Amino acid sequence: MIEYKFIIFVAVAYFLGNISPSTIQAKKRGVDIKSEGSGNAGTTNTFRVLGAKPAIITLVVDILKGVVAVLLGLYFSGKAAMFCALFVFLGHVYPIIYKFKGGKGIATAFGATMAIDWRIGLILLSIVAVMFIFTKTVSISALVAVVAYPLICYMIKPEFVYISFAMALIALFKHRGNIHRILKGEEKKVCEFSSERKVK
Repeated sequence: MIEYKFIIFVAVAYFLGNISPSTIQAKKRGVDIKSEGSGNAGTTNTFRVLGAKPAIITLVVDILKGVVAVLLGLYFSGKAAMFCALFVFLGHVYPIIYKFKGGKGIATAFGATMAIDWRIGLILLSIVAVMFIFTKTVSISALVAVVAYPLICYMIKPEFVYISFAMALIALFKHRGNIHRILKGEEKKVCEFSSERKVK
């Protein structure tokens, strides 16, 4: 039987995920982040549309909400912490307060994973960094890490592998547009974003 406290913790994690710094910052500037650039409420599109400072704020907040959700879950149990990782991710990707239209969840998943096991997080960060050096493309770097995510969890924290696999599948689904553009050779590199910026 699932205890009510467990339900409360995962619900809190989900609503933490609903916090969207990119949407909030864009709205203050009179911009709908979901109608500009790639239409994604995440760090990369915030950089593309609003610039570096709002993008950094978005990245930090999205990571922190993943960390906070898992740490809250740890007050209940290790199992609760792992489910909090899943639900803060779901809250970011499918936020009820924004009609289930959220970001792709990479930063939030990274924050939650760091709180679950920092070794997994650092390996994933290393993969992203190396791929970005060679490709200069955020989506390719993130997608390689997403594919590797369940395998790394299986080797380091096998009890988290099913949740990480579910998160990876959702992240791949959310990146389907990026995958299509990558296959067609149309995915843009970071250096090409400045020409699209709507807010100076």
